[in-house]
Amino acid sequence: ARDAMSELGKKVVVVVVAGLANRMFTEHIDPSDDRIHSAKDDEWNRKILEFFDDGRLEDISQLSRDIHGQIRVGKVVAYKPAWWMAATMGCSECHDHKFDPYTMQDFYSLQAFFADLDDARHLFKVDLVRGLDALPTDRSPEIEVLSRRERQRVAKLEERVRELENELAAVPPDDANTVAEGLEANLEEARGERERLLSGKRLTMVSSAVDPRTVRILPRGNWLDESGPVVTPAVPEFLGQLDIGDRRPTRLDLANWLTDPTDGVGGLTSRAVVNRFWYLMFGVGIAPSLDDFGGQGDVPVHPELLDNLAVQFVTSGWDVKHVIKLLVMSRTYRQSSAVSSALMERDPYNHLFARQSRFRLQAEMIRDNLLSVSGLLVMDYGGASVRPYQPAGYYRHLNFPPRTYEAHLDRRQWRRGVYVHWQRQFVHPMMRAFDAPRREECTARRTRSTTPLAALAILNDPTFVEASRVFAERIVRDGGDTTESRIDFAMRRAVSRRPNDKERHLLVDMLALNLAEYEQDQEAARQLIAVGQAVVANDLHAVELAAWTNIARALLAAHETMARN
Repeated sequence: ARDAMSELGKKVVVVVVAGLANRMFTEHIDPSDDRIHSAKDDEWNRKILEFFDDGRLEDISQLSRDIHGQIRVGKVVAYKPAWWMAATMGCSECHDHKFDPYTMQDFYSLQAFFADLDDARHLFKVDLVRGLDALPTDRSPEIEVLSRRERQRVAKLEERVRELENELAAVPPDDANTVAEGLEANLEEARGERERLLSGKRLTMVSSAVDPRTVRILPRGNWLDESGPVVTPAVPEFLGQLDIGDRRPTRLDLANWLTDPTDGVGGLTSRAVVNRFWYLMFGVGIAPSLDDFGGQGDVPVHPELLDNLAVQFVTSGWDVKHVIKLLVMSRTYRQSSAVSSALMERDPYNHLFARQSRFRLQAEMIRDNLLSVSGLLVMDYGGASVRPYQPAGYYRHLNFPPRTYEAHLDRRQWRRGVYVHWQRQFVHPMMRAFDAPRREECTARRTRSTTPLAALAILNDPTFVEASRVFAERIVRDGGDTTESRIDFAMRRAVSRRPNDKERHLLVDMLALNLAEYEQDQEAARQLIAVGQAVVANDLHAVELAAWTNIARALLAAHETMARN
C-alpha cells in the first residue's frame, strides 16, 4: 500500500498520537503530478481528481475515505506491535509472515480494533472560515487539559482558596480592617494563580467512535481489492484470544490484553519495554534487536536477567521510575567504561557487561551537554516549544500552509533539547546531523553515525559558537592567569579530567596560532564573538576572547565531550 501510494506523487503525512498507538494520517497528493493521470485504474484516477476538486474535501467519495482509513490504520498495526511486543507484524500486511507465526488475518484482525474511529470528523472536516491548512490546525475532537503537575497545583490552590474564604468569614467585626486585609490579599493571590493555570490549558486530540466500518483481508495488501474475507477485531491467533464473551472487542480490551501478564501478553510487553530501558542505560539491549523478538531477531544475551527485570516491572505496577532507579543504582551501571586490552579481546561487544558502555550521546543530550558546559543551559520545566537558531529558508519547501521560522531571542534559546520545536520531515538540522528521527514512523532505536555533517554542525551551529564564546569567557575569568591553568580548567569543565602533556601542547600551540591570526585580522575576531544573543563581555579584549573561543570550540567538538564515558 505504501509503495502504491508513493506512485501518486508528492505527499505530506501528518501523524497524531492519541491514546494507545492511535495514529491518524492525512495524506495530500499533488493533483498536478502527471503520474496521476496515467494511472491504470480509471475509477481510482477519477476519485483522486475528485479528492482535489478545488482543494475542498467535503465532497470526497466513500471510496477515498475507506482508502484513507486503510492506509492510516495499516500504519498503526505495522508500528504498534513493534513497540509493545517487539513484533514485526508489518510484514503480514501483504502475506503471511515468513519467519514468525503472524498471518494476514492477524494483521487485519488487529486493524479492525481501529475501524470505529471517526475519520470523517477528524480527517475530512474543513474549517470553511480558516481553511483546511490553517495554523493552528482545527482537528476535532479536541479537549482542553492540564498536565498532572498543573492539576495537582490547581487542587491545592482550590483548597487554599476555601480555607482563606472560611478564615475571612470568621474574622470578628472589630478586626476586619487589620486581619481581613491580609487574608484578602492572600485570597486574591491564590485565585489569581489558579486562574492563570486554568487559562493555560492546552488542546489535545482524542478519538471518537462511530459504527465500525467493514474490514477485509486485502489480497497482497491492495486496498482497491475488496474481494477478501471480512474480519472482526481479534488478537493474533497463536497468542490466544480475548475472554470477553460475545460482544465486539474494543481498543480498551486490546490495551488490557497487552498489559495482562496472566491472560494476555503482558509478560512479552514488559520484556520489550525493559529491554529498551536497558538500551538507554547501556547503549545496547539485553536482546540487541529492540523491535524484533521473533525468528529474525537476536536472542537475549542474558535471558534470565531480562525475565527478572520484566517480572519486576509488572509486579511494581508498571512503575517506570522503579525500573530506571533499579538500573542506575546497580553495580553493572556504575562501572567504569575504561577497558583493558585483555577484556577487549575477550568481549569486544561488551556482551558480558563487565564494563560500562561508551557511546555518543543522543542529539538532544549533545545540545544540553554543550550548553551546560558553557553555563548557558536553562533548566526551566514545562511550557511551549522553543525555537533555537536555524538556517534561513530551511522551511521553504514546507507547504500546507507555507511556514516561516523565527528563532526566539530571549533565554528560551538555551532551554533543553527536549523542548526544541519539532517539525516532522524538517527536523532541526543539528538534530538531524546527529541522527534524530524525523518522526514519520515508530523508531525503536536511533542510529549512531559519524559524518562530516555532524562535525560541521557542532563547529558552526550558532548555538554552539555562542556557547563556545560564553565558555571562553568563563575560561579567561575563572581559569587563572596562565595559559596552562586555563587549559586545565577548560578540560576539567568539558571532559572532567586534566589534559595529558600531548593535549596540553596541542592546545597551547592552537591558542598561539589563533592569537597571531586574530591580531592580524581583528575584524574577524569581532565577528566571531558577535555570534548569538548572549551579551559579549566588554572587559575582555576581542582578540583574546576570539582565540579562547576557538579553543572552546575544539573542546566542545571533541568526541570525548559528546560521548557517555
